[in-house]
Amino acid sequence: MKILFIADIVGNSGRKILSDKLAGFLDKEKPDFVIANAENAAAGKGLTRAIAQELFSLGINVITMGNHTFDRKEIVEIMDDPRILRPANYPPGVPGQGWGIYTASTNEAVGVINLMGRVYLPLIDCPFRAADAVIEQIRRETKVIFVDMHAEVTSEKSAITHYLDGRVSAVVGTHTHVQTADDGVRLSGTASLTDAGMTGPDEGVIGMDRDTVLKKFLTGMPQHFVEAQGDAVMQGCIVDVDAVTGMTRTIKRFSINTRGTK
Repeated sequence: MKILFIADIVGNSGRKILSDKLAGFLDKEKPDFVIANAENAAAGKGLTRAIAQELFSLGINVITMGNHTFDRKEIVEIMDDPRILRPANYPPGVPGQGWGIYTASTNEAVGVINLMGRVYLPLIDCPFRAADAVIEQIRRETKVIFVDMHAEVTSEKSAITHYLDGRVSAVVGTHTHVQTADDGVRLSGTASLTDAGMTGPDEGVIGMDRDTVLKKFLTGMPQHFVEAQGDAVMQGCIVDVDAVTGMTRTIKRFSINTRGTK
């Protein structure tokens, strides 16, 4: 089974490059299932009903989120959509779901889990323990399990990959918007990538207008960050999974900008 993961979609630029490039990319790579992180899809923070529908119409099967999940109040209106996942380690009582089991184009089941780290992010329940409970349930139906680990620090994302090695198909990190070059398959068959990167403005600072960000760094004064303009980039990875064992054969990063491949 071939799973395509699209890194953090940021604002209008991210959605525009998906509209321009994704169809051709799908034709070329022919994935069986498509996942995208969209916690920044609405002007850099959160998600709306209209944007979610726009992303689904492009061929995305499941949307994962992160620390900006609830930045827009209207998100609650669509959190009952099983195709939209917020971190599974939010405590009981929080709207929405953190994992799901879906059907790929091969008619095989695939599980998706969204987790959020706790280092330098809002303190919620333990992602390691949450993963334990969720994986046990998913593996009753399928061994193909993809994890979006939305976290700030490399060490936490690397640690959970080792913790889950052999129990899930892939652990791919999101949140920092900078694609790392450590893609590979761990000893027990779990694919790993510390951060998949970003799908959005390529001329700013992790998607935000560079002048505003520079002013923040130079003065220390609060600034209202806005989406950067200019060229965009579409990043992520493709994971080739053995649907019987659930273990990964290969993982491959990609990075495409409005001018071509980077």
